[in-house]
Amino acid sequence: VQLQASGGGLVQAGESLRLSCAASGINFRYKAMGWWRQAPGKQRELVASITSDGNPKYADSVAGRFTISRDVAKSTVYLQIVSLKPEDTAVYYCTGDRRSYRPVPSSWSYWGQGTLVTVSS
Repeated sequence: VQLQASGGGLVQAGESLRLSCAASGINFRYKAMGWWRQAPGKQRELVASITSDGNPKYADSVAGRFTISRDVAKSTVYLQIVSLKPEDTAVYYCTGDRRSYRPVPSSWSYWGQGTLVTVSS
């Protein structure tokens, strides 16, 4: 299984960004997918997830600014982020195959390598 995240970079506060995660070796159509992030000195947190049938869920801290979506034909999950804030600076990880609903990293079977988002003020 490979989860290849891309789309990170250096942006200014208030700008938008779309992260992509291309999945291979996983039965994408039937798997929940998620996006986590880890800011410097902080614990990894689940910011968004989407079920196999497309139902999204967001952390309270990002609701209204983050949108997760999936394209089954491309086996790709996206994270659209608008109105970026400096506190959004983090490495963003794509995850696949949720095994439980506990909001801990071990609940997910597969992890991508992460893509760095840096937001300047």
